[in-house]
Amino acid sequence: MTRVIDSDFGRREDEDRGVLDEEPPEPIVYAHAIPRRLVDQDAAKVIRRLNRHGHTAYLVGGGVRDLMLGRKPKDFDLATSARPYEVRDLFRNCRVIGRRFRLAHVLFSGGKIIEVATFRRDPSQHYEVIKPKFAKKIPLCAGPEPVRLIPSRQSITEGEDTDLLITNDNVFGEPHEDSIRRDFTINGLFYDLERGEVIDFVGGVADLEEHLLRTIGDPNVRFREDPVRILRAIKFSARLDMGLDPDVYDAMVRHRGDLRRAAAPRVLEEILRFLRGGAAQRSVFLSWDVGVLSEILPELASFLDDELQGASLTFGRLKAVDALAAEDRLPGDAVLLAALLLGPVDEALEGVSDVPVAYEEFVRELSLRLSLPRRLKDRIRLLIMAQRRLRTGRIQSIARREYFADAATLFALDRMARGEELPSWANEPTDAVYDEEPRSRRRRRRRPRN
Repeated sequence: MTRVIDSDFGRREDEDRGVLDEEPPEPIVYAHAIPRRLVDQDAAKVIRRLNRHGHTAYLVGGGVRDLMLGRKPKDFDLATSARPYEVRDLFRNCRVIGRRFRLAHVLFSGGKIIEVATFRRDPSQHYEVIKPKFAKKIPLCAGPEPVRLIPSRQSITEGEDTDLLITNDNVFGEPHEDSIRRDFTINGLFYDLERGEVIDFVGGVADLEEHLLRTIGDPNVRFREDPVRILRAIKFSARLDMGLDPDVYDAMVRHRGDLRRAAAPRVLEEILRFLRGGAAQRSVFLSWDVGVLSEILPELASFLDDELQGASLTFGRLKAVDALAAEDRLPGDAVLLAALLLGPVDEALEGVSDVPVAYEEFVRELSLRLSLPRRLKDRIRLLIMAQRRLRTGRIQSIARREYFADAATLFALDRMARGEELPSWANEPTDAVYDEEPRSRRRRRRRPRN
Protein backbone atom coordinates (compact mmCIF):
# COMPACT_ATOMS: atom_id res chain seq x y z
CA MET A 1 0.00 0.00 0.00
CA THR A 2 1.27 3.47 -0.88
CA ARG A 3 -0.18 6.87 -0.31
CA VAL A 4 0.97 10.41 -0.88
CA ILE A 5 0.55 12.30 2.34
CA ASP A 6 -0.40 15.91 2.74
CA SER A 7 2.61 17.63 4.20
CA ASP A 8 2.24 18.06 7.93
CA PHE A 9 5.56 19.81 8.21
CA GLY A 10 3.80 23.12 7.57
CA ARG A 11 4.97 26.63 6.88
CA ARG A 12 6.71 28.14 9.84
CA GLU A 13 9.02 30.96 10.72
CA ASP A 14 12.59 29.59 10.81
CA GLU A 15 14.63 31.47 13.37
CA ASP A 16 17.84 30.49 11.57
CA ARG A 17 16.77 31.92 8.19
CA GLY A 18 14.44 34.74 9.17
CA VAL A 19 12.14 33.93 6.26
CA LEU A 20 9.09 31.80 5.64
CA ASP A 21 9.81 28.41 4.07
CA GLU A 22 8.10 27.64 0.81
CA GLU A 23 5.62 24.79 0.82
CA PRO A 24 7.65 21.56 1.03
CA PRO A 25 7.19 18.84 -1.59
CA GLU A 26 5.13 15.74 -0.91
CA PRO A 27 7.02 12.48 -0.40
CA ILE A 28 5.88 9.02 -1.34
CA VAL A 29 4.93 7.14 1.82
CA TYR A 30 5.07 3.37 1.90
CA ALA A 31 3.13 1.34 4.43
CA HIS A 32 5.83 -0.93 5.76
CA ALA A 33 5.23 -2.13 9.30
CA ILE A 34 8.59 -3.13 10.76
CA PRO A 35 8.11 -5.46 13.76
CA ARG A 36 8.68 -3.49 16.96
CA ARG A 37 10.93 -6.25 18.29
CA LEU A 38 13.47 -5.38 15.58
CA VAL A 39 13.59 -1.72 16.62
CA ASP A 40 15.80 -0.74 19.53
CA GLN A 41 13.50 -0.07 22.49
CA ASP A 42 15.51 2.90 23.73
CA ALA A 43 15.36 4.52 20.29
CA ALA A 44 11.59 3.96 20.31
CA LYS A 45 11.35 5.66 23.74
CA VAL A 46 13.20 8.71 22.46
CA ILE A 47 10.91 8.97 19.42
CA ARG A 48 7.76 8.65 21.50
CA ARG A 49 8.82 11.34 23.96
CA LEU A 50 9.74 13.74 21.16
CA ASN A 51 6.36 13.08 19.49
CA ARG A 52 4.47 13.67 22.76
CA HIS A 53 6.08 17.10 23.05
CA GLY A 54 5.02 18.15 19.56
CA HIS A 55 8.19 17.35 17.61
CA THR A 56 8.49 15.29 14.46
CA ALA A 57 10.93 12.41 14.95
CA TYR A 58 11.91 9.57 12.64
CA LEU A 59 14.35 6.71 12.39
CA VAL A 60 16.74 7.72 9.63
CA GLY A 61 19.50 6.53 7.35
CA GLY A 62 21.27 3.21 7.59
CA GLY A 63 18.97 1.85 10.29
CA VAL A 64 15.93 2.20 8.01
CA ARG A 65 17.85 0.76 5.08
CA ASP A 66 18.98 -2.30 7.02
CA LEU A 67 15.55 -2.97 8.50
CA MET A 68 14.00 -2.89 5.04
CA LEU A 69 16.64 -5.31 3.79
CA GLY A 70 15.94 -7.66 6.69
CA ARG A 71 19.30 -6.96 8.31
CA LYS A 72 20.01 -6.07 11.93
CA PRO A 73 21.09 -2.41 12.17
CA LYS A 74 24.30 -1.60 14.02
CA ASP A 75 22.95 1.80 15.08
CA PHE A 76 19.56 3.46 15.38
CA ASP A 77 19.94 7.14 14.51
CA LEU A 78 17.10 9.63 14.72
CA ALA A 79 16.24 12.86 12.91
CA THR A 80 13.89 15.38 14.43
CA SER A 81 12.44 18.85 14.13
CA ALA A 82 13.59 19.55 17.72
CA ARG A 83 16.71 21.66 18.16
CA PRO A 84 19.62 20.09 20.05
CA TYR A 85 18.94 22.12 23.20
CA GLU A 86 15.24 21.13 23.06
CA VAL A 87 16.27 17.46 22.98
CA ARG A 88 18.57 18.09 25.94
CA ASP A 89 15.73 19.68 27.90
CA LEU A 90 13.57 16.58 27.39
CA PHE A 91 16.20 14.04 28.44
CA ARG A 92 18.28 14.31 31.58
CA ASN A 93 20.58 11.63 30.18
CA CYS A 94 21.46 13.78 27.16
CA ARG A 95 24.52 15.73 26.10
CA VAL A 96 24.98 18.02 23.11
CA ILE A 97 28.23 17.50 21.22
CA GLY A 98 30.03 19.00 18.26
CA ARG A 99 30.89 22.52 17.17
CA ARG A 100 30.36 22.63 13.42
CA PHE A 101 27.70 19.91 13.52
CA ARG A 102 25.64 19.95 16.72
CA LEU A 103 24.17 16.60 17.76
CA ALA A 104 22.27 15.35 20.78
CA HIS A 105 23.43 12.07 22.30
CA VAL A 106 20.91 10.37 24.56
CA LEU A 107 22.81 7.99 26.86
CA PHE A 108 21.55 4.65 28.13
CA SER A 109 22.98 1.87 30.27
CA GLY A 110 25.70 -0.33 28.86
CA GLY A 111 27.29 2.55 26.97
CA LYS A 112 24.49 2.72 24.40
CA ILE A 113 24.10 6.06 22.61
CA ILE A 114 21.06 7.09 20.58
CA GLU A 115 22.17 9.87 18.24
CA VAL A 116 19.53 12.53 17.58
CA ALA A 117 20.16 15.06 14.80
CA THR A 118 18.03 18.05 13.92
CA PHE A 119 16.81 18.19 10.31
CA ARG A 120 19.44 20.13 8.36
CA ARG A 121 19.97 21.67 4.97
CA ASP A 122 22.85 22.72 2.76
CA PRO A 123 22.47 26.53 2.39
CA SER A 124 23.92 26.42 -1.14
CA GLN A 125 21.50 23.78 -2.41
CA HIS A 126 18.02 23.93 -3.87
CA TYR A 127 16.06 20.96 -5.10
CA GLU A 128 14.48 19.72 -8.27
CA VAL A 129 11.79 17.07 -8.77
CA ILE A 130 12.32 14.36 -11.37
CA LYS A 131 10.18 11.36 -12.33
CA PRO A 132 12.52 8.51 -13.20
CA LYS A 133 11.58 5.40 -15.10
CA PHE A 134 12.30 2.30 -13.07
CA ALA A 135 13.29 -0.99 -14.60
CA LYS A 136 10.55 -2.93 -12.85
CA LYS A 137 7.42 -2.40 -10.82
CA ILE A 138 8.06 -1.84 -7.15
CA PRO A 139 6.17 -4.43 -5.07
CA LEU A 140 5.58 -1.97 -2.24
CA CYS A 141 4.25 0.65 -4.59
CA ALA A 142 0.58 0.31 -5.48
CA GLY A 143 -0.11 3.99 -5.93
CA PRO A 144 1.50 6.98 -7.63
CA GLU A 145 4.82 6.55 -9.41
CA PRO A 146 7.70 7.44 -7.08
CA VAL A 147 9.47 10.74 -7.60
CA ARG A 148 12.96 11.80 -6.69
CA LEU A 149 14.15 15.06 -5.23
CA ILE A 150 17.67 15.89 -6.32
CA PRO A 151 19.84 18.76 -5.11
CA SER A 152 20.79 21.57 -7.44
CA ARG A 153 23.14 24.48 -6.99
CA GLN A 154 21.54 27.34 -8.85
CA SER A 155 23.74 30.05 -7.40
CA ILE A 156 27.16 28.82 -8.55
CA THR A 157 28.88 27.68 -11.71
CA GLU A 158 29.74 24.00 -11.46
CA GLY A 159 32.90 23.95 -13.56
CA GLU A 160 35.55 21.30 -13.03
CA ASP A 161 37.69 23.82 -11.15
CA THR A 162 34.92 24.91 -8.77
CA ASP A 163 35.62 23.86 -5.21
CA LEU A 164 32.43 22.14 -4.00
CA LEU A 165 33.89 20.76 -0.76
CA ILE A 166 31.26 21.09 1.96
CA THR A 167 32.34 23.49 4.73
CA ASN A 168 29.00 24.59 6.19
CA ASP A 169 26.57 21.84 7.11
CA ASN A 170 24.99 23.07 10.32
CA VAL A 171 21.93 25.00 9.18
CA PHE A 172 18.59 23.68 10.39
CA GLY A 173 16.01 22.75 7.80
CA GLU A 174 13.05 20.56 6.90
CA PRO A 175 12.82 16.80 6.32
CA HIS A 176 13.01 17.04 2.52
CA GLU A 177 16.08 19.30 2.78
CA ASP A 178 17.69 16.90 5.23
CA SER A 179 17.00 13.99 2.90
CA ILE A 180 18.64 15.48 -0.19
CA ARG A 181 21.82 16.44 1.65
CA ARG A 182 22.52 12.76 2.34
CA ASP A 183 24.81 10.78 0.07
CA PHE A 184 22.89 7.82 -1.40
CA THR A 185 19.20 7.31 -2.00
CA ILE A 186 19.14 4.17 0.15
CA ASN A 187 20.38 6.30 3.08
CA GLY A 188 17.85 9.09 2.55
CA LEU A 189 14.80 7.30 3.95
CA PHE A 190 12.83 8.17 7.11
CA TYR A 191 10.72 5.74 9.11
CA ASP A 192 7.69 6.95 11.04
CA LEU A 193 7.56 4.51 13.94
CA GLU A 194 4.11 5.60 15.13
CA ARG A 195 2.44 5.12 11.73
CA GLY A 196 4.58 2.24 10.47
CA GLU A 197 5.48 4.10 7.27
CA VAL A 198 8.61 4.74 5.21
CA ILE A 199 8.86 8.35 4.02
CA ASP A 200 10.76 8.61 0.75
CA PHE A 201 11.70 11.91 -0.92
CA VAL A 202 14.57 10.56 -3.01
CA GLY A 203 13.52 7.25 -4.58
CA GLY A 204 15.44 5.16 -2.07
CA VAL A 205 12.78 2.44 -1.81
CA ALA A 206 12.86 1.91 -5.55
CA ASP A 207 16.64 1.57 -5.48
CA LEU A 208 16.46 -0.91 -2.61
CA GLU A 209 14.08 -2.98 -4.73
CA GLU A 210 16.38 -2.62 -7.75
CA HIS A 211 19.37 -3.45 -5.52
CA LEU A 212 21.19 -0.53 -7.08
CA LEU A 213 23.36 2.13 -5.45
CA ARG A 214 22.67 5.68 -6.64
CA THR A 215 23.70 9.05 -5.31
CA ILE A 216 21.10 11.69 -4.50
CA GLY A 217 21.73 13.94 -7.47
CA ASP A 218 24.71 14.12 -9.84
CA PRO A 219 27.44 11.77 -8.56
CA ASN A 220 30.15 14.02 -10.00
CA VAL A 221 28.94 16.86 -7.79
CA ARG A 222 28.32 14.70 -4.73
CA PHE A 223 31.81 13.16 -4.85
CA ARG A 224 33.42 16.56 -5.29
CA GLU A 225 31.48 17.85 -2.29
CA ASP A 226 32.85 14.99 -0.17
CA PRO A 227 35.33 12.56 -1.77
CA VAL A 228 34.96 10.12 1.15
CA ARG A 229 31.57 9.27 -0.37
CA ILE A 230 33.54 7.27 -2.97
CA LEU A 231 34.76 4.98 -0.18
CA ARG A 232 31.26 4.78 1.24
CA ALA A 233 29.95 3.74 -2.18
CA ILE A 234 32.45 0.89 -2.24
CA LYS A 235 31.53 -0.11 1.32
CA PHE A 236 27.79 -0.23 0.65
CA SER A 237 28.15 -1.96 -2.70
CA ALA A 238 30.32 -4.68 -1.15
CA ARG A 239 28.53 -5.08 2.17
CA LEU A 240 24.98 -5.01 0.78
CA ASP A 241 25.87 -6.78 -2.48
CA MET A 242 24.41 -3.91 -4.51
CA GLY A 243 25.24 -2.96 -8.05
CA LEU A 244 26.71 0.44 -8.83
CA ASP A 245 24.72 2.75 -11.07
CA PRO A 246 26.87 3.29 -14.23
CA ASP A 247 26.98 7.06 -13.63
CA VAL A 248 28.15 6.45 -10.06
CA TYR A 249 30.89 4.06 -11.22
CA ASP A 250 32.13 6.53 -13.85
CA ALA A 251 32.17 9.37 -11.32
CA MET A 252 34.13 7.23 -8.83
CA VAL A 253 36.81 6.64 -11.45
CA ARG A 254 36.80 10.28 -12.56
CA HIS A 255 37.10 11.79 -9.08
CA ARG A 256 39.13 9.19 -7.19
CA GLY A 257 42.08 11.62 -7.13
CA ASP A 258 40.00 13.98 -4.98
CA LEU A 259 40.49 11.56 -2.07
CA ARG A 260 43.87 13.24 -1.55
CA ARG A 261 41.93 16.28 -0.35
CA ALA A 262 39.87 14.33 2.16
CA ALA A 263 40.62 14.40 5.88
CA ALA A 264 43.12 11.60 6.56
CA PRO A 265 41.40 10.29 9.74
CA ARG A 266 38.14 9.88 7.80
CA VAL A 267 39.90 7.91 5.07
CA LEU A 268 41.52 5.65 7.67
CA GLU A 269 38.18 5.08 9.38
CA GLU A 270 36.56 4.05 6.09
CA ILE A 271 39.40 1.59 5.42
CA LEU A 272 38.80 0.09 8.85
CA ARG A 273 35.08 -0.12 8.08
CA PHE A 274 35.97 -2.05 4.92
CA LEU A 275 37.76 -4.55 7.14
CA ARG A 276 35.22 -4.71 9.96
CA GLY A 277 32.03 -4.95 7.91
CA GLY A 278 32.05 -8.62 6.91
CA ALA A 279 32.85 -7.84 3.26
CA ALA A 280 36.55 -6.99 3.47
CA GLN A 281 37.50 -9.13 0.48
CA ARG A 282 34.90 -7.55 -1.82
CA SER A 283 35.56 -4.04 -0.52
CA VAL A 284 39.30 -4.13 -1.13
CA PHE A 285 38.90 -5.87 -4.50
CA LEU A 286 36.41 -3.23 -5.67
CA SER A 287 38.73 -0.47 -4.43
CA TRP A 288 41.55 -2.02 -6.45
CA ASP A 289 39.37 -2.52 -9.51
CA VAL A 290 38.11 1.08 -9.54
CA GLY A 291 41.62 2.47 -8.97
CA VAL A 292 40.74 3.95 -5.58
CA LEU A 293 43.26 1.75 -3.77
CA SER A 294 46.12 3.38 -5.67
CA GLU A 295 45.05 6.72 -4.17
CA ILE A 296 44.67 5.67 -0.54
CA LEU A 297 47.08 2.71 -0.26
CA PRO A 298 49.43 2.86 -3.27
CA GLU A 299 51.86 0.50 -1.50
CA LEU A 300 49.23 -2.22 -1.46
CA ALA A 301 47.86 -1.42 -4.93
CA SER A 302 51.26 -1.74 -6.61
CA PHE A 303 51.89 -5.00 -4.73
CA LEU A 304 48.59 -6.45 -5.96
CA ASP A 305 49.38 -5.29 -9.50
CA ASP A 306 52.81 -6.95 -9.57
CA GLU A 307 52.47 -10.05 -7.39
CA LEU A 308 49.87 -12.54 -8.61
CA GLN A 309 50.58 -15.01 -5.81
CA GLY A 310 50.80 -12.21 -3.26
CA ALA A 311 47.45 -10.81 -4.42
CA SER A 312 45.86 -14.25 -4.02
CA LEU A 313 47.19 -14.53 -0.45
CA THR A 314 46.06 -10.99 0.42
CA PHE A 315 42.50 -11.67 -0.69
CA GLY A 316 42.65 -15.04 1.03
CA ARG A 317 43.50 -13.37 4.33
CA LEU A 318 40.64 -10.93 3.84
CA LYS A 319 38.29 -13.83 3.13
CA ALA A 320 39.42 -15.37 6.43
CA VAL A 321 38.74 -12.03 8.16
CA ASP A 322 35.20 -12.11 6.76
CA ALA A 323 34.76 -15.63 8.13
CA LEU A 324 35.73 -14.42 11.61
CA ALA A 325 33.32 -11.48 11.28
CA ALA A 326 30.50 -13.90 10.41
CA GLU A 327 31.28 -15.80 13.63
CA ASP A 328 31.32 -12.54 15.61
CA ARG A 329 35.02 -13.09 16.38
CA LEU A 330 36.42 -10.06 14.59
CA PRO A 331 39.97 -9.18 15.76
CA GLY A 332 41.18 -5.68 16.61
CA ASP A 333 42.13 -2.95 14.16
CA ALA A 334 45.88 -3.67 14.36
CA VAL A 335 45.32 -7.30 13.29
CA LEU A 336 43.01 -6.21 10.46
CA LEU A 337 45.47 -3.67 9.07
CA ALA A 338 48.37 -6.07 9.49
CA ALA A 339 46.45 -8.73 7.53
CA LEU A 340 45.82 -6.18 4.79
CA LEU A 341 49.44 -4.98 4.61
CA LEU A 342 51.31 -8.20 5.37
CA GLY A 343 52.14 -8.94 1.72
CA PRO A 344 53.78 -5.62 0.79
CA VAL A 345 55.50 -5.38 4.20
CA ASP A 346 56.99 -8.86 3.85
CA GLU A 347 58.20 -7.90 0.38
CA ALA A 348 59.79 -4.69 1.70
CA LEU A 349 61.58 -6.54 4.53
CA GLU A 350 62.82 -9.48 2.48
CA GLY A 351 66.60 -9.82 2.63
CA VAL A 352 67.22 -6.62 4.63
CA SER A 353 69.68 -6.61 7.50
CA ASP A 354 68.07 -3.91 9.63
CA VAL A 355 64.42 -4.93 9.77
CA PRO A 356 63.15 -2.16 12.15
CA VAL A 357 64.65 0.56 9.96
CA ALA A 358 63.22 -0.99 6.80
CA TYR A 359 59.78 -1.19 8.41
CA GLU A 360 59.91 2.48 9.41
CA GLU A 361 60.86 3.46 5.87
CA PHE A 362 57.94 1.45 4.48
CA VAL A 363 55.36 2.83 6.87
CA ARG A 364 56.54 6.48 7.05
CA GLU A 365 54.62 7.88 4.07
CA LEU A 366 51.64 5.64 4.73
CA SER A 367 51.41 6.92 8.30
CA LEU A 368 51.42 10.53 7.15
CA ARG A 369 48.86 9.91 4.40
CA LEU A 370 46.39 8.23 6.77
CA SER A 371 47.35 9.97 10.03
CA LEU A 372 48.01 6.52 11.45
CA PRO A 373 48.17 6.79 15.26
CA ARG A 374 51.57 5.85 16.64
CA ARG A 375 50.16 3.20 18.96
CA LEU A 376 48.48 1.51 15.99
CA LYS A 377 51.61 1.73 13.83
CA ASP A 378 53.78 0.25 16.61
CA ARG A 379 51.26 -2.51 17.28
CA ILE A 380 51.23 -3.51 13.60
CA ARG A 381 55.04 -3.60 13.65
CA LEU A 382 55.03 -5.99 16.63
CA LEU A 383 52.51 -8.31 15.00
CA ILE A 384 54.32 -8.45 11.65
CA MET A 385 57.76 -8.87 13.22
CA ALA A 386 56.43 -11.78 15.30
CA GLN A 387 55.44 -13.69 12.14
CA ARG A 388 59.03 -14.73 11.41
CA ARG A 389 59.27 -16.61 14.70
CA LEU A 390 55.77 -18.03 14.50
CA ARG A 391 56.40 -19.40 11.00
CA THR A 392 59.30 -21.46 12.37
CA GLY A 393 57.25 -22.62 15.38
CA ARG A 394 59.44 -20.75 17.89
CA ILE A 395 56.67 -19.44 20.08
CA GLN A 396 58.22 -19.86 23.52
CA SER A 397 60.06 -16.56 23.37
CA ILE A 398 56.92 -14.53 22.68
CA ALA A 399 54.10 -16.69 24.04
CA ARG A 400 53.94 -14.68 27.23
CA ARG A 401 54.11 -11.33 25.49
CA GLU A 402 51.00 -9.18 25.72
CA TYR A 403 50.59 -9.12 21.93
CA PHE A 404 50.95 -12.89 21.38
CA ALA A 405 47.21 -13.59 20.91
CA ASP A 406 46.96 -10.92 18.19
CA ALA A 407 50.16 -12.16 16.51
CA ALA A 408 48.83 -15.74 16.55
CA THR A 409 45.52 -14.55 15.03
CA LEU A 410 47.41 -12.86 12.20
CA PHE A 411 49.42 -16.05 11.72
CA ALA A 412 46.18 -18.07 11.57
CA LEU A 413 44.70 -15.74 8.95
CA ASP A 414 47.80 -16.19 6.81
CA ARG A 415 47.78 -19.98 7.18
CA MET A 416 44.08 -20.11 6.26
CA ALA A 417 44.84 -18.07 3.13
CA ARG A 418 47.48 -20.64 2.19
CA GLY A 419 45.14 -23.55 2.87
CA GLU A 420 47.47 -24.92 5.55
CA GLU A 421 46.53 -26.61 8.79
CA LEU A 422 46.72 -24.56 11.96
CA PRO A 423 48.81 -25.61 14.95
CA SER A 424 46.91 -25.90 18.22
CA TRP A 425 48.40 -22.72 19.65
CA ALA A 426 47.03 -20.73 16.68
CA ASN A 427 43.50 -22.04 17.25
CA GLU A 428 43.47 -21.00 20.91
CA PRO A 429 46.35 -18.54 21.25
CA THR A 430 45.34 -17.36 24.73
CA ASP A 431 45.89 -20.89 26.07
CA ALA A 432 49.16 -21.56 24.26
CA VAL A 433 52.03 -22.69 26.51
CA TYR A 434 50.66 -20.68 29.40
CA ASP A 435 50.11 -23.94 31.26
CA GLU A 436 53.65 -25.13 30.71
CA GLU A 437 56.11 -24.97 33.54
CA PRO A 438 58.48 -22.07 33.13
CA ARG A 439 62.00 -23.02 32.32
CA SER A 440 64.19 -23.09 35.41
CA ARG A 441 66.48 -20.14 35.62
CA ARG A 442 70.19 -20.80 35.71
CA ARG A 443 71.48 -20.06 39.18
CA ARG A 444 74.30 -17.61 39.42
CA ARG A 445 77.11 -18.69 41.69
CA ARG A 446 77.94 -16.15 44.28
CA ARG A 447 81.47 -14.99 44.45
CA PRO A 448 82.97 -15.99 47.80
CA ARG A 449 83.72 -13.18 50.15
CA ASN A 450 87.33 -12.49 51.02
